[in-house]
Amino acid sequence: MRPMIALPVGVAAIAALLAFAAPTYAETVKFKADLKGSSEVPPNQSAGTGSVTATYDTATKQLSWKGSYSGLSGPATAAHFHGPAPAGQNSGVAVAIKPATSPFEGSATLTDAQANDLMAGNWYVNVHTDANKGGELRGQLGKM
Repeated sequence: MRPMIALPVGVAAIAALLAFAAPTYAETVKFKADLKGSSEVPPNQSAGTGSVTATYDTATKQLSWKGSYSGLSGPATAAHFHGPAPAGQNSGVAVAIKPATSPFEGSATLTDAQANDLMAGNWYVNVHTDANKGGELRGQLGKM
């Protein structure tokens, strides 16, 4: 006859091993935006183009980005991530991109609300110029 205590101890040991064997990993989500004047609200006739790639680390809540543009009507006066807004709608600045010169890169730690909006596809990138103060190039961030 086996002692009854061995079974619960064995189950507890297996559970402990499984807990250590299956660690949880943070997810890194990749995004891309194609920047163009026709995506602005309202659209403009800019000959400029550009792109932004970004990664978001769900554990640290850090958004990192790289981007470039060319062909603007003049020097960029500012660049930002905006949200929350779906394509076709405007929203306020969520995170500034500094410096706004091309190429650019940077990072920022997001709030929970910002992260939720980003993950829901409700952030876009805007590059502003003197000729297009509301934005010359725009691109909605989409998951890759």
